[in-house]
Amino acid sequence: MQYKQLSRTGLSVSRLCLGTGTFGHQTDEAEAVRILDAAVDAGVNFIDTADMYPGGALPHEVGSSEEITGRWLKGKRGRFILGTKAGGPMGPSQWDRGASRKHLLDAIDASLKRLDTDYVDLYQIHMDDPSTPLDETAEALDLIVRSGKVRYIGVSNFLAYRLARAIGRQDTLRLARFVSVQPRYNLLFREIERDLLPLAQEENLAVIPYNPLAGGLLTNRYKLDDNPDQGRFSTTEMGQFGAMYKARYWKEREFETIRQLRAIGQEIGEPLPKLAIAWIMANPAITSVILGASRTEQLTDTLAAADFLISAELKAKLDELTSVYRQGDAGR
Repeated sequence: MQYKQLSRTGLSVSRLCLGTGTFGHQTDEAEAVRILDAAVDAGVNFIDTADMYPGGALPHEVGSSEEITGRWLKGKRGRFILGTKAGGPMGPSQWDRGASRKHLLDAIDASLKRLDTDYVDLYQIHMDDPSTPLDETAEALDLIVRSGKVRYIGVSNFLAYRLARAIGRQDTLRLARFVSVQPRYNLLFREIERDLLPLAQEENLAVIPYNPLAGGLLTNRYKLDDNPDQGRFSTTEMGQFGAMYKARYWKEREFETIRQLRAIGQEIGEPLPKLAIAWIMANPAITSVILGASRTEQLTDTLAAADFLISAELKAKLDELTSVYRQGDAGR
């Protein structure tokens, strides 16, 4: 396993981070423990969760990913860098979501209780909340950091211009500064290369991408005419969450690209998931890649990417094949 400094902090995190978004819905606790153990055996010291997880959760399942993670961490909390997120819907009221002072102060206490810990290493705003002034969010996060409940703060799913504005306000008001950004990034979604990644490099922000296998599409186990009844693309198992993933990726062009990517992998004798993760890690802007799994065996190829350094020639070939995915809607 390789390790890298997390932005300007003194933290050194594994280049692969374990995401827990399946724990409590797709993955029961016994399997979640096996997944966590397998990741740690491979050298992972960085764990990412969120208060609203698992993805596709039924009302009674919301928060169970943090609970499962907290029970597993019991007695070994100090060995790991733990990140969680807030901002998603956690109740029926309007203030049970978003990035207001009220919600964030409530949310961190609730997360600490579920995680059974006194502090979180990295606390991230899960998604932008345009209805709350950036100053209010920044001031609330600064208060949480000063309270000792959180060591560092970051964001997820922010547009580059909003992140730049937020950092500007933090610097102006002399508040705790964001140290990381968690965007969606993979061979089929490269839009962040145009503005977010340059911003992150200029501001020395750690980049911790999620969805590196495009919801599992880059595992090459699906066909265009499939109608999955399990997994990230299943509307039966995942509800609206599955429908969202289908809308993102389930397209003829994406399946053709995967066919070509698979052929490249076959030429060099490497499985597509390993190739897809290694391609992300080869980008100098990337700090750590979040791996998700609903079953332990799904980690075999992705964890193997930790020690696979792709050549400049191979990276250029993959870049060229998937260059259209840098363009966003204009390229579709």
